[in-house]
Amino acid sequence: MDYIRLSKAMSYALRHAPWEYELEIDEHGWVNIEHLLYSFHEEKKWSELEIKDIIYVVENCDKKRFEVDDKRIRALYGHSVPQKIIKEPMQPPEILYHGTAKRFLSMIKEKGLIPKGRQYVHLAVDSDMALQVGKRRDDHPALLIINSRDAWNEGIKFYKGNEKVWLADFIDSQYIEIG
Repeated sequence: MDYIRLSKAMSYALRHAPWEYELEIDEHGWVNIEHLLYSFHEEKKWSELEIKDIIYVVENCDKKRFEVDDKRIRALYGHSVPQKIIKEPMQPPEILYHGTAKRFLSMIKEKGLIPKGRQYVHLAVDSDMALQVGKRRDDHPALLIINSRDAWNEGIKFYKGNEKVWLADFIDSQYIEIG
């Protein structure tokens, strides 16, 4: 079983195009795991897929993208579906990080961090992870240091994605320093 390919297919189905798999996502992002399995079985390459394979990806994905609860599964972050996935606000760590291409810095200074095509702004708990993400668009990305505790105290909502990723609706530029 190619678990990397399966993880990417699960991400696509649960985060970006559930309608292509005829999946019904509830307001918290949950899908019946049997429905996910059944929809994957429609493709020949996944005809041998079993729930244990899906669970293996959930438990062993290094980025902790998914969560299983009884007979349901969901992606924890990264959604681009039009339906807003509801999350409970939580107080973030004092500092969070965001890696970005240097060409976006002037826009960020002016408008802050906005989700763009996603539902939330993605923030990392450590600078290494933020820079790794930033390298997707720039070989030498800028590191943004987010004063998340002050932003929280001023009313900006944060949501825990997983142990390494935090989400926010928006980060005003006054809470962003360039590292």
